[in-house]
Amino acid sequence: MPEDTVRLMCPNLTCRKILAVPKSARGKTVRCRSCGTNIRVPSAPAIAKAAFEDKKSDKPAA
Repeated sequence: MPEDTVRLMCPNLTCRKILAVPKSARGKTVRCRSCGTNIRVPSAPAIAKAAFEDKKSDKPAA
């Protein structure tokens, strides 16, 4: 899979197809070609976002 694409799974429980969309689609809505469900492409990778949240929670409360 080329690095300039984002892979995501259709949230429709009867479909669950894997979609490959261009990175330029981040933050936009795309349509599953298999079932027609509208899917919001995440604006940032979930792993990077989770790592940021972990670092944020490590700081003691003031």
